[in-house]
Amino acid sequence: MKYDGEIVIDLPRARVIELFDDPENLKYWQKGLESFEPISGTPGELGAKSKLVYEMNGRKLEMIETITKRNLPNEFSGTYEAKGVFNIVENFFAEDGPNRTRWSYRNEFRFTGFMRLIGLLFGGSFKKQSTVYMEDFKKFAEGAGAS
Repeated sequence: MKYDGEIVIDLPRARVIELFDDPENLKYWQKGLESFEPISGTPGELGAKSKLVYEMNGRKLEMIETITKRNLPNEFSGTYEAKGVFNIVENFFAEDGPNRTRWSYRNEFRFTGFMRLIGLLFGGSFKKQSTVYMEDFKKFAEGAGAS
């Protein structure tokens, strides 16, 4: 399953990247995130691995993030692995005027085992969750994060 999306943030790209690139800010825009634990490498740097734990709908979800491309301020990409799910996320940041940033992404999910059925039945919910995270980041960045 593949999909993409984008959002425009009313901040200069340098400020958007500064906020996006700080793992301490994840809790402000990724609802349900309970912990972010570095496993190897420097968080956010090429090749780094981290464990993210979420609480979603009363269940724990653990995933391993691996940074696959770090070409900031233009691109930041990674893979996210959980039981039965492999997710490739490519994030792109472009100036959209002097004080606006266009954040776009490409997402690809690969499912195995029982998660194949979940992907077929609830595929739309994955895109919806990606959109919610983008909107929450925009609110965070333009609000408290803008200062």
